[in-house]
Amino acid sequence: MQKHLFGAAVAVAFSLAAGAASAQEKIVISNWDAYMPPELLANFTKETGIQAELSVHATNEEIMGKVTASGGKGYDVLFVSSPFAEALHKLGLAAELDHGKIPNLSNFYPEAMQLPHDPGLKFSVPYSWGTTGLCYRSDKVGAEPTSWNDLLKPNDTVKGKTTMLATDRWLMVPALLSLGYSINTPKEDEVAKAKALLIDTKKTLLAYDDTTFYSKLVSGEALLVEAWDGWCNYGIAENPAIKYAIAKEGSDMWVDAMVVTAASEHKDAAQAFINYILRPEVHRWVAENILYKVPNKAAMDALDPALVKQYPNLGITPAELMKFEQMRDLGDAQKLWSKTVTEITSSN
Repeated sequence: MQKHLFGAAVAVAFSLAAGAASAQEKIVISNWDAYMPPELLANFTKETGIQAELSVHATNEEIMGKVTASGGKGYDVLFVSSPFAEALHKLGLAAELDHGKIPNLSNFYPEAMQLPHDPGLKFSVPYSWGTTGLCYRSDKVGAEPTSWNDLLKPNDTVKGKTTMLATDRWLMVPALLSLGYSINTPKEDEVAKAKALLIDTKKTLLAYDDTTFYSKLVSGEALLVEAWDGWCNYGIAENPAIKYAIAKEGSDMWVDAMVVTAASEHKDAAQAFINYILRPEVHRWVAENILYKVPNKAAMDALDPALVKQYPNLGITPAELMKFEQMRDLGDAQKLWSKTVTEITSSN
């Protein structure tokens, strides 16, 4: 991952909107590994006196299991994808946010305030957002891919050198979109048709891979992979022949969000942490480090144009993102999806 130094010194004085968080407090934050700059928590503590401990989770499902088992106790801020934020809300495990304590929400794009899973951001605050598409070696694939079928039904050049995301929701996306279905479909017949297609596709794959697919592109072991746009950027950083494309059938619009747990005993401090991230200079620094788009207009406007030129998917606009269907909580249909994905990944 490319690292950039946080050039501007943070302000000496930090004023909490509600003035209620104590410098003696300690908050526990659960996030994916390397999904925030390593210095962020130290900078936050240095400025506010509020201690912040990072707990790492590998998947949405992992942290959901821990939080539902504990009722959320032991955690203050969770980083989860929007369907899981929505599920936490339905389970009563997400706190209602006090926007008066998160005044930096004013830096957001208007679209970020009206996301389908949480209009008005009552229980979640988007941290990053983006698309899922085709990440590939432009110097080796021949004809550049334009369709999900280039991955699902690969030609001889790339067959055996493709990977797909194994996580339930994203494994299903290419097949559902190629068939013209909703990425949130609860319909058994549509899920079954996607399953049949993905079982055929499995025979052509190098691997299911959620974490090292960009490294496989860099080494040449893989030539075409399903990827989140920011993770494709990690490959581009090492080899500019790696390119990213949104398939003509479309993408999901994914959102990774911050949620304060209902069980948190430090809600003011938790919201102060979120407000800190939403500062233009901090959220910009986040984008520069993780190479993902953030929903913060002030932060994105301050990005170096050279960075956007190097990683073109950073330039996808909110209006373009909103054309795609956002992932939602599947509710009762999640059991069907989980069973289906298990059958796909375990098939011969």
